[in-house]
Amino acid sequence: MRYPEFLRQNGTIGFVAPSFGASIEPYKSAFDNAQKKLKKKGYKLELGPNCYEGCGIGISNTPEKCGQELTEYYCSDSNDVLISCGGGELMSHTIDCVDFEKIKTARPKWYMGYSDNTNFTFLLTTLCDTASIYGPNAPAFGQEPWHPSLQDALDVLHGKNLVLKGYDKWEKESLKDKEHPLEPYNVTEPRVLKIHAPHLNRVVTTEASHEAKDAFVAEDVSAMRTKTKKICGKSVEMQGRLIGGCMDILAALVGTNYDNVANFVDKYKEDGIIWFMEACDLNMLGIRRALWQLDHAGWFKYTKGFIFGRPYFHGEELMGMDQYNAVTGILDKYNVPIIMDADIGHIPPMMPVICGSYASVKADETTIEVKMELK
Repeated sequence: MRYPEFLRQNGTIGFVAPSFGASIEPYKSAFDNAQKKLKKKGYKLELGPNCYEGCGIGISNTPEKCGQELTEYYCSDSNDVLISCGGGELMSHTIDCVDFEKIKTARPKWYMGYSDNTNFTFLLTTLCDTASIYGPNAPAFGQEPWHPSLQDALDVLHGKNLVLKGYDKWEKESLKDKEHPLEPYNVTEPRVLKIHAPHLNRVVTTEASHEAKDAFVAEDVSAMRTKTKKICGKSVEMQGRLIGGCMDILAALVGTNYDNVANFVDKYKEDGIIWFMEACDLNMLGIRRALWQLDHAGWFKYTKGFIFGRPYFHGEELMGMDQYNAVTGILDKYNVPIIMDADIGHIPPMMPVICGSYASVKADETTIEVKMELK
């Protein structure tokens, strides 16, 4: 795994817009203020030509111009790290115009973004064997005042703090809009992690008598659900190499010429893989379908566990399926820990996760610790 050099104090932060640019409110004003705040902290800034563009379809500009900007700014020596100006919808078109062969041979550089940026953060790791950061996009740094997660993201870029513990509360309803572009995260809801640990249940039944085992096998579906609820709340630990991103994008990459996951997980099979994932546009049934697709593509081979962020459609239920059984119904068979409602993704705040790092994870219903090592 290639790890970039960390950002130096007073170094140069580059901004690119391979997905949406900061062309409309509240993102434009937030991005403007983010630059002011970062300049006050002593950083030099370099803006790509598409940062304020909005003439593209689902992205800031044409795929050719977006791909050219991303390739040139990643390979350039004039900036030290890159932060994306936004998420979006069709960054998949951008990556068709990115020179990944050039990027593979370039000096590795930290790239940070999330959502549609999975098209690059995930591929940097699985295609180019280069670590990236699944973290906030540039306009988030314009909020007044900063939520601690923003400082955490900056600290990760500096390599100052690679042990993340998440945040006590999360935002159910945002106060940020066109008239209030600099509002901070409106954190009101206490974080409660859902811990699903089917492997712990297997341990219990293995130690049970033959009669108990037979009875366990004979249990009906409702009893199985009851037993599953009983094991929720256990504390879990796992170690492995972190990869993942937005499920909307991951499912779209399956089977394409960018899908190098089979080779990647085989290379790191001795470490094992911890998948971190979250969803944006996918509803509960969409999450189930996406995981079914990734499962059947063989992506979860050598998995050591899963961390799921709060989905954008948090709390919704469709046809008896919620955000929890949408996940466990597919992943139970791997007999590994599944942590749900973690601080990752579209419902802030979010932990800045290093995709490609080796992680030691501990969690229970109220706490989580993700220790990331660059090895």
